[in-house]
Amino acid sequence: MTHTNDTIVQASGCVLWRRSPVDGELEICLVHRPKYDDWSHPKGKLKRGEDHLAGALREVAEETGYAAEPGAELSTLRYFAGGRRKQVRYWAAEAVSGGFTPTTEVDRILWLSPAAARSRLTQYRDRTLVDELLATLRHA
Repeated sequence: MTHTNDTIVQASGCVLWRRSPVDGELEICLVHRPKYDDWSHPKGKLKRGEDHLAGALREVAEETGYAAEPGAELSTLRYFAGGRRKQVRYWAAEAVSGGFTPTTEVDRILWLSPAAARSRLTQYRDRTLVDELLATLRHA
């Protein structure tokens, strides 16, 4: 007998943003994963016993090379992946330092305007997070 808890994959991620070094405009970081050939926000599964926010910031560092300052918690997305239920908690996070080095997991990142990021995201469900980020930054 399986417990429903066991079947939900727990993951966390961030909508990573910065002010453009060129013109000060808001830019959002998307990661490209060659395994899935998709563009998404940095995210990943939690390690056993790991706090959601700690996991989100660890994933940002692993996938983008950036240390981030967390902001408001955004929506939790729930969906099926590989036949299993998955739940991903997201935070807004500002990139404060670092730089990208390609890995086998993430081979490219892009810093894009919110509109460009919204249209580049592979999964439609990820687009609402861009709008939520903009709303939280407007009210900050």
